[in-house]
Amino acid sequence: MTRIKSKFFVMMVPALLLVPAAISAQSAEANAAANAQARAPQARIDAAIAAAARAEIPAELIESKIAEGRAKGVAEERIAAAVEARVAGLVRASEAMKRANVEARSAGELSVTADALEAGVSEDAVIRISRDAPSERRAVAVAVLADLVRLGHPVDHAFARVNGALSSGAAMASLHAEVASQLRLGGLRSTLDAAGGVRIR
Repeated sequence: MTRIKSKFFVMMVPALLLVPAAISAQSAEANAAANAQARAPQARIDAAIAAAARAEIPAELIESKIAEGRAKGVAEERIAAAVEARVAGLVRASEAMKRANVEARSAGELSVTADALEAGVSEDAVIRISRDAPSERRAVAVAVLADLVRLGHPVDHAFARVNGALSSGAAMASLHAEVASQLRLGGLRSTLDAAGGVRIR
């Protein structure tokens, strides 16, 4: 009887030692599945939308980005990446405007500010032009600043040109028309045209 028990014990020990390894493997697989689910395109989009809501970013700016991608048949993974990048840009723009002690008059103005930062305009320049420009011309000033930088002008030079046109709507409209014309020659749209809903005053 003792010999039988001994054999049984010898057989059970290896099996018992394998149990923790099996549980660990199952746990790792479950975690991997959960992580994959969390990184699925729709989950990433949902997380970006939630982050935008917490930062009080207008939902329409995110929804339009999603709709644009889907209308063009863009893969969901690319849409998710674009939405994440856009939310990050909009949050950065919102924070810059807060530091300038100005409030976006519209979703379009916030969008233009994000476009300027993404084009390579420094936060300092965005803050300065946002403070200096009359509220009714602020979005246009930031948009033209962005377009000058897109055309290859150094930020300081672009800032000086825009700052010099802040005095009147006519001067700003003239500068915008000049810059938009140069962009069209390169097959590009102006930041203001792309944003839509923002008027020159």
